[in-house]
Amino acid sequence: MEDKKIIAVVGATGAQGGGLVQAILDDPEGGFRVRAITRDAKSDNALKLKKLGAKIVEADLDDKASIIKAFDGAYGAYCMTNFWEHFSPEKEMQQAKNMAEAGKEAGLKHIIWSTLEDTRKWIPLDDDRMPTLMGNYKVPHFDAKGEADEYFSNSGIPYTLLFTSFYWDNFINFGMGPQKDQNGDLAITLPMDNKQHPGIAAEDIGKCAYAIFKAGETFQNKIVAIAGEHLTGKEMAETFSEVYGKEVKYNAVSPEVYRSFDFPGADDLGNMFQFKVQEEEYFCTIRDVNATRKLNPELLNFKNWLLKNKNKIEV
Repeated sequence: MEDKKIIAVVGATGAQGGGLVQAILDDPEGGFRVRAITRDAKSDNALKLKKLGAKIVEADLDDKASIIKAFDGAYGAYCMTNFWEHFSPEKEMQQAKNMAEAGKEAGLKHIIWSTLEDTRKWIPLDDDRMPTLMGNYKVPHFDAKGEADEYFSNSGIPYTLLFTSFYWDNFINFGMGPQKDQNGDLAITLPMDNKQHPGIAAEDIGKCAYAIFKAGETFQNKIVAIAGEHLTGKEMAETFSEVYGKEVKYNAVSPEVYRSFDFPGADDLGNMFQFKVQEEEYFCTIRDVNATRKLNPELLNFKNWLLKNKNKIEV
């Protein structure tokens, strides 16, 4: 046990981090063991991981000293932030900075940063095709992560920038699954026009991250972008219909309409979808499904993910 390399996993009780924790636990001969980092070691999810064999360590991403302690003695760390907990891009960037600096001070040999594009490189703040949000951002939960990339790339630690995709678990956890429209018809509502949308199972993000760690130097100081499948809104609706045996339509609203929806972050997500539509070729090309499958041969497509999680989405 002692000669195994330790991977410290931030967000271990969440979707992405939990997938990596599980991947390490499922591979006892893989040469790694896991240190699951969470704010609350007594939470139900943390206790479940402990029961499965993970070592649980408490740390707060706002407290760099606690992160250094949590990373101490580890070979590598999986770093991520959760914008949706606080809706603050500045807080997200500070947390990323704290992790990068803590990784350096703890002497990590490899760090994976779960990130997304800084959309302002494509759509400057003075571009009025979409509204500027919070004064400094186009898509705050993308832009903050993208801007924070340099904390890791300049840290001196071998790093991998892991560009993720929309995870299909949002259909479970974010209330984005089929809903009845004004006519009583089931529909998914997305401002994706007829463009393809890269998606992935959250558990597969963790499996890909584990493969990156296992590959040693292969993906160090590089960008890796992953997806399980590229689908249009219509194709996703058709898959829902097939799996549930009920007709589910695709309601393609405009980004303007989506931004007006009454839930926190609707403007951010409306801009995000608009960016993906405008930059479909780039966004899909970088997230190569075949390359992702080479990393993770167990990669799920949308239909298989939906079949696996059918009872978690009420349709």
